[in-house]
Amino acid sequence: MATRTQFGRLRRTLLAALVGAAVVVPMSGAARSESVPAPAPAALGPLRAATCASDVAARYAADRDGVRAAERMAAGHGDRRRAAALRALADPARRLLWFDGRDGGRSAEVLGDLCRADRIAVLVPGSDTSFEEYGRLRDGAVALHRELGGRSAVIAWLGYPTPSMLSLSVLTPSRAGAAAPALRAFVDEVNAARPAARISVLCHSYGSVVCARAAAGLPVSGIVLYGSPGTGFDDVAALRTTATVWAGLGARDPIGRVPHVRLRLPFVTLGFGTDPVSPRFGARTFPAGDAGHSDYLEPGSVSLANIARIVQGRSPSEGDTHA
Repeated sequence: MATRTQFGRLRRTLLAALVGAAVVVPMSGAARSESVPAPAPAALGPLRAATCASDVAARYAADRDGVRAAERMAAGHGDRRRAAALRALADPARRLLWFDGRDGGRSAEVLGDLCRADRIAVLVPGSDTSFEEYGRLRDGAVALHRELGGRSAVIAWLGYPTPSMLSLSVLTPSRAGAAAPALRAFVDEVNAARPAARISVLCHSYGSVVCARAAAGLPVSGIVLYGSPGTGFDDVAALRTTATVWAGLGARDPIGRVPHVRLRLPFVTLGFGTDPVSPRFGARTFPAGDAGHSDYLEPGSVSLANIARIVQGRSPSEGDTHA
């Protein structure tokens, strides 16, 4: 029989779900089109530092062809919204290092010259991110790339089926556990293409759970958590990473009101435990200003400026942290 303490924790976890829904539901569009057919992706060769330019050029061309084929299939299926999203993604100015339109879709879009970059940031998004709702992720990547300036590259990594904020999966680590190997493999590829670059993973909301699961042995200099509900780990030491772990929380982000609990039930674990900006977690905190849950990479914001400084290997500017 559950104890009174367990019932109290369960109530707090359910409250977390309600608060989380208030954060994301107003921004959510239609559900991900997971049933839309798409062709299998083309077989792509490995990325190598010695032939990086030709390797990525071949990737960009093959993936553009793949997007166009997926667009035709989506249109034939009658999903005009998916077809429109893919049509935008197939623009000749866009550069996809990876694309798979099946099962909801996966992609990795590059801003900047990957093969000449000294600083590379991989953005790992949170819940309700899909091709149809991709604009927020790409806008953040564009803003960060502009903030970083020359000899930088930013990669918008939509590499896993993000959970819906209206589903139980957003309260459990199951999607993150499945996504972590894909993130490790992708970062390993980027590191092979540009081994001299400083690589950081920037992890928003549920994406911080993904990054935490992938952290051990990940060849990155920094892991940046922002708008995080927790990572599923008690502290930085449990991540088993040599990277510097940073955490930031905006003053207007409702995720700060989510109870940071982790409740282990017979068939599922709910919640993600320690608040990453708390002293107990042990991350280095950075000022995120008055950012709301989806505002961390807004042009001109304190949070964007400080995240860019971290990617560059510089200390964030001094200011008030919301911890």
